[in-house]
Amino acid sequence: MTIKIYSTPNCPWCVAAKDFFKSLDMSFEDIDVSLDEKAAQLMIEKSGQTGVPVIEIGDKIVIGFNKPLIEEILALNES
Repeated sequence: MTIKIYSTPNCPWCVAAKDFFKSLDMSFEDIDVSLDEKAAQLMIEKSGQTGVPVIEIGDKIVIGFNKPLIEEILALNES
């Protein structure tokens, strides 16, 4: 399962999301949209959002650090 976190360096919710995945020993790709304009555009196309974090888990998109939804998606992927 591929996990991507579209983030910026000064976003506390981005840090919380990354810490959460680290606590589960899950690897993820951290994409800094403040430095990568193409990635920022892709994030907007996928989510309809300009704010971060946007978390992509497989084919699912999570807006913000929505921990209950993330846990639900991860549990669905375990079955």
